[in-house]
Amino acid sequence: MIQEVRVETLEDLLPLLTEQEYRPELGRNRSSYLYRGMPNVDYKMVTSLSRCCKHLQKTLEPAILNNFAKYAVREDPTVTNSVWNRMITGQHNGLPTRLLDWSHSALVALHFAMTEDNLEDMPAHDCIVWRIDMQEQISHLPEKYRLAVGREQTTLFSVDMLRKITDSLDQYDEDMGDHSMVIIEPPSTSNRIIMQYSFFAIIPMGIEDIERFLDERTEHTVKYVIDRRLRWRVRDMLDQLNLSERLLYPGLDGLSKWIARHYYVK
Repeated sequence: MIQEVRVETLEDLLPLLTEQEYRPELGRNRSSYLYRGMPNVDYKMVTSLSRCCKHLQKTLEPAILNNFAKYAVREDPTVTNSVWNRMITGQHNGLPTRLLDWSHSALVALHFAMTEDNLEDMPAHDCIVWRIDMQEQISHLPEKYRLAVGREQTTLFSVDMLRKITDSLDQYDEDMGDHSMVIIEPPSTSNRIIMQYSFFAIIPMGIEDIERFLDERTEHTVKYVIDRRLRWRVRDMLDQLNLSERLLYPGLDGLSKWIARHYYVK
């Protein structure tokens, strides 16, 4: 079931920013949550592959990935290593894929929720931050996937871990059905992946409606709906915390986005 939480003051954000579980065996606080920020409360969680190819996504996905590997190998030889490598590299560079972006940082998710391409839209609508539980997602996985995570004593998959189980999209879809999905940590191939604390959910074809899957199959999913009147204040707070395009998009493009927004006249 999805729990919806309204955020109307800065104080209402504190639970989102401080969610951690105390682990007595470690004597440390650890979080198993991932976050996804979206700038409009009306937006639905869909993959870029679904938006691009719609009902033909299963048919067209292999061609998209194979052509990407064929032409991208000069820039990144790792794309030939596995279907997961080319999918992650493609997602990072704008290729339509079945991957859905998440971050281990609530602040990073807030950044993406608070920033519009057109800044005139900032007061036009509420925005959202989604939260899912990695441990809960693991509990839904088939046994061979759960055992792989247990052997590595982790809460998520690396590319190498997943490749040892399967490098086939058809096999992955068969294993996952409509009841589970793998969360994968991408290799640190770029500063953007590192700074955004990026993770990806690999959405199987059996999950046609991601939000319905989360509502029916999970208990710890939260949808934080943030009031539109709070957006500029939170956006300025994030800048003060050094959470901006300049940090999350290392390079001149991120610097230019940050400066343009900093000098935007309301």
